[in-house]
Amino acid sequence: MPNGSHCTRLNLPIEKVWTFVSSINNWAPLVPGYINHELINDSESTWEFQGDLGFMKKTIKLKVDITEWKEPNLVTFNLSGLSDNFSGGGYFDAEKVDENSTKMTGYLDITARGAMSPMINKILKKFVPKTTEKLTTSVANRMKEVVGERA
Repeated sequence: MPNGSHCTRLNLPIEKVWTFVSSINNWAPLVPGYINHELINDSESTWEFQGDLGFMKKTIKLKVDITEWKEPNLVTFNLSGLSDNFSGGGYFDAEKVDENSTKMTGYLDITARGAMSPMINKILKKFVPKTTEKLTTSVANRMKEVVGERA
């Protein structure tokens, strides 16, 4: 199962981190290759992005189902392919370090299914960790801009 995890430390209280990640509209546009997303309801959305797999670029459409909103530290979600046979999941986990700093971890796993899955999963083993790091870093950087990280 191709997966990736990335941690970063923010000079922000956990409550401010939660305020940001508790809204899909804040972090969906930060997915590498983002094209658009649409909210279906509070826990379901569809995302469209350009996946750059190195040797080819492909437009991918996914359904994202939030499986848990656990304030102030956890958002978990499942992913299912709408344009391709993919499934997976992920989360953002925030851990309070002290009153003014938080450790945030982003995690993704994406697995291809079907006849081409062995070849695609081999590519995803490199793609998913890089995408996870880019997404987590982008979310952290956007939080710093919007919320204002303390020096």
